[in-house]
Amino acid sequence: MPGGYWASVTEAPNHVHGLAEQRAKARAERDFTTADILRQAIEDEGWLIRDAAEGFVLTVKPPFKVWPTVASIPVPSGPGQDRHADGAHEQHPADGDRRAEDRAEAETGTENMVASQVLWDATLATSRLVEAISVAPTAQDHAEVPSSTVTVALLVDGAPSDLRKCLDALLAHSDAKIIALDLGNVEGAGVVLHELAERHPERIEAWHVAETPHWRGGAAGWGASRNKLLALDSGDVHVVMETSTILDGDAIAPLVAAIDGDVVAAGWKGVDPDTDGRDWHEAGPGQVRGLLGYLLAVRREQALAAGGFPEKARYYRNADLEFSLALPGTLVVPHERLPVHQERHRGYHDVDPEYRDRESRRTYDRVLRLLRSAATP
Repeated sequence: MPGGYWASVTEAPNHVHGLAEQRAKARAERDFTTADILRQAIEDEGWLIRDAAEGFVLTVKPPFKVWPTVASIPVPSGPGQDRHADGAHEQHPADGDRRAEDRAEAETGTENMVASQVLWDATLATSRLVEAISVAPTAQDHAEVPSSTVTVALLVDGAPSDLRKCLDALLAHSDAKIIALDLGNVEGAGVVLHELAERHPERIEAWHVAETPHWRGGAAGWGASRNKLLALDSGDVHVVMETSTILDGDAIAPLVAAIDGDVVAAGWKGVDPDTDGRDWHEAGPGQVRGLLGYLLAVRREQALAAGGFPEKARYYRNADLEFSLALPGTLVVPHERLPVHQERHRGYHDVDPEYRDRESRRTYDRVLRLLRSAATP
């Protein structure tokens, strides 16, 4: 993938190529235990290996821990467990080859949506992507020690300048902890994440995987990646945020404050379905049926109880609606205008239109089923 860990002009030495060839043979024979051992041996030599259609690609190991897959990142089982974040601790045994095989499954979503169905019309797409929000008052300085109850979760899938701007704003306008998952160091975004995590170790927890995003031709799906962030979190409130979303003031605290009583989640943008479920329109402030994933806060325990994010969603679009409909409680948009804006939404505009429409429809099939089951007495 251009711009990722694999953009290297350095040629691996012969003995490393030999290890890679042995690993390829082991994988072909489905000997994933040996493949894991050989992957580790390659890493010990200072190289990373990525499987590709033509065989494999070897690149120089970056200055931080890179896990083979999203699934291979260890999840803590209790308070205080070492998370092995960003290569700062002892390495967990490599088992990416076997786990990658275990988690592969055929997509069973249907493609039976009628041609007239509207997933997101041009008006709503514009409102999702280009929302002008007034700038908040002058930023206040925040302590380096984060809140123990709120975690902002970011998926890093490229656009390093967006990531830097997003993180700088979060550090300036919120005291929440930040946990970020870098998918493949696309365009060098993982290096930027590592740099900022080292500069702000009390605020930013960074994880890096070799898998690139499914929407960029890789294997890391949106739902699985979001679920990993949810599993790694230990806070009371889990904040879903995209790197194209930029705080102009503290927009996190109002969302957290809105989660009270039977309210399980609060978001910047809310939507309600039309009567036939084929289209959604903007809704709120107040109670809504769906929250858009640009910026939303959810009680972590309720998110886990609902099964987390839709694992089958390989692409973000409509997956926020599927997640919203599964939550067991009230969803709201705060009445106050939040100090936040969105810049170019690369996850929509920079994705192949054919892929975008296909994956959106696949997810929306499940959204329709949820809507219909909720309407059944």
